[in-house]
Amino acid sequence: MENKNSQMVSAELSLGEVTTKIKKWLSYLLSKWYAILAFGLAGAVLGMFYAKQNKPIYTATTTFVLESGESNTGGLGQVAGLAALAGIDFGSSTGGIFQGDNLLELYRSRKMLEATLYSRTAADSSVSMIEKYLDVAEVKEKWKKKKPELLEISFKNIKQKSSSLQRAKDSVMESVVANIRDKCLVVEKLDKKLSIIRVEVKSNNESFSKDFNDALVKNVNDFYVATKTKKSQDNIKILQHKTDSVRGVMTGAISSAAIVIDNTPNLNPTKQAQRIIPTQRSQFSAETNKAILSQLIQHLEMAKMALLRETPLIQVIDEPILPLKKQFISIYKGLIFGVIIGVMLSLFFMSIAFVIKRTVR
Repeated sequence: MENKNSQMVSAELSLGEVTTKIKKWLSYLLSKWYAILAFGLAGAVLGMFYAKQNKPIYTATTTFVLESGESNTGGLGQVAGLAALAGIDFGSSTGGIFQGDNLLELYRSRKMLEATLYSRTAADSSVSMIEKYLDVAEVKEKWKKKKPELLEISFKNIKQKSSSLQRAKDSVMESVVANIRDKCLVVEKLDKKLSIIRVEVKSNNESFSKDFNDALVKNVNDFYVATKTKKSQDNIKILQHKTDSVRGVMTGAISSAAIVIDNTPNLNPTKQAQRIIPTQRSQFSAETNKAILSQLIQHLEMAKMALLRETPLIQVIDEPILPLKKQFISIYKGLIFGVIIGVMLSLFFMSIAFVIKRTVR
């Protein structure tokens, strides 16, 4: 019984001590109201200055739906063996290259970003994207102060005449690509179960955001379609070449038979071999090439059908239009957040000072 009473007394004492310390802490903070006010005013000034200096961010967004072409050969398996004799491959397509998140990584790849940076802007075809980016990011202003030799780099051509300038240019390009990939570009699927892809480009220049977004989407989608249908395109080129070649040989054989007849108008009946043998040889060649041509034309049409099946469908849903979505911090918001942060910092430092003062005593 005595133990319970002593525990209750100690608990009341502990609670009383905590209450007393809190009252002393609040009293100490109130005594330093001028310092808290000073922190709040300083935060307000810094918040307003930050909001004024902070440039707005413009976001260009493109969303599109992607439907991959068929990758199986279906009925082409019946003629795959015959087509192989003509050097044609009706095997599996290259659709697996861009399965899953590979297409998203293609948008972030150095190859695609660099190709887009070398493309021309919509407003001025003489200015490349990389030149506009350097102006927007005020990089050339920094070069003038620290590395003026970099101003000699020309971005109109991929290769530089000077090897040292080429090395510097590659370094600049790599830095710009990394910065765009990490800070300006967002590529994602709206839902893992859907095939809708969203591409966002953010910068503090409205026209650059839109132009770069448009150029990047076009370059990547064109590269995707060209790569996915490359095998079928190659098959069609081979078949077309062989078809034209066989048709030429067949036409030549028909012409040769007619020429032989024209060259022997009044042939002696006892010397029919001079007409019959060349004529029959030409006819045999023409018939043989006719059969080959028939098969090649059939394979050519099937290859074109395979190309149509494998060509993916890319349908743009939304594309960036001016004016773009703008994100910025207003002076009013900067003032409010500055005051809050200033007051919180003052309370933190005052609390530390209070604890130190109590400890020293």
